[in-house]
Amino acid sequence: MISSRHIVLLGLLALLTLASFLVSLLSGSVDMSLGDLITALLRFPDNLQAQVLYEIRIPRTLAAFTTGGLLAMSGVIMQVLLRNPLADPYILGISGGAAVGALSAILLRLGGWWVSTSAFVGALLSILIVFGLANKFGKWSVTRLLLTGVVISAGWGAVINILLTTSSSNNVQSMLFWLMGDLSQSSVAIGHAVLLASGLLIGIYFARTLNVLIRGELVASALGVNIETTRVILYFSASLLTASAVTIAGSVGFVGLIIPHMLRMLGARDHRVLIPSSILLGGSFLVIADSLARSIIAPQQLPVGVVTAVIGVPAFLIILRSTIRQ
Repeated sequence: MISSRHIVLLGLLALLTLASFLVSLLSGSVDMSLGDLITALLRFPDNLQAQVLYEIRIPRTLAAFTTGGLLAMSGVIMQVLLRNPLADPYILGISGGAAVGALSAILLRLGGWWVSTSAFVGALLSILIVFGLANKFGKWSVTRLLLTGVVISAGWGAVINILLTTSSSNNVQSMLFWLMGDLSQSSVAIGHAVLLASGLLIGIYFARTLNVLIRGELVASALGVNIETTRVILYFSASLLTASAVTIAGSVGFVGLIIPHMLRMLGARDHRVLIPSSILLGGSFLVIADSLARSIIAPQQLPVGVVTAVIGVPAFLIILRSTIRQ
């Protein structure tokens, strides 16, 4: 049974989500009061503020929340799959493959749709390469998977450096923004929302299995968990969540790493609570980070990945110190 403490935590995270949306919709280079926001939402006036709200801020806020939720949920799954507290959604080279695809599209001066599509294709290619090499001859293991992912990630890194050094100065800035994570041109489609909802349902369905698997494979096997099948499902689920997030905003770091740890510190160790909580907190965190990214030096904007790194590094050190004390 889910305790009353967990219900309170979910309620507080839902309130945080609403607050983050409010902050995001009111933030930016165009001033907007709470009254202006309510008027724009209820009456659809034909003015600059309403145009900014419906064409820029609402799509960007939804993109930030969806990306944060996808990355946080993927981080939860990766940390269980690899039994590694330092695991994050990008540890197996998915972001590297996506980056090569996206940067190649930018280098060829293709439009925004081509960049997103190329990034997704690159991510899928990386997923299949890592899975194929790690599962060669049926010798699947966590160590083999992790080592394969690290090596493939290093290989993608070399290709990325080649693309950057051979690109014109006009393309380099766009490439760097994508690599650091950028929501300025982002929007979400119905497919992203469906994937987020599907990931939530699948995660809750496998929550009891995750609760057992995190205690070790011997314990899980003794309790009847099919380890091989579960690994494959978790790998492809986390990989698809990450690939989808990368196509929306590029490589946004630290969300999938620190959010699961923060929630475990708050008592959400049961995956029936941890998975929905990760979506709410991860989404809220990235929405707030994006609000800061477009407000700190407005009208100029920072890549949202820079803000998540600035927040994420000290946050992770604090989490690490607290964990050591325990």
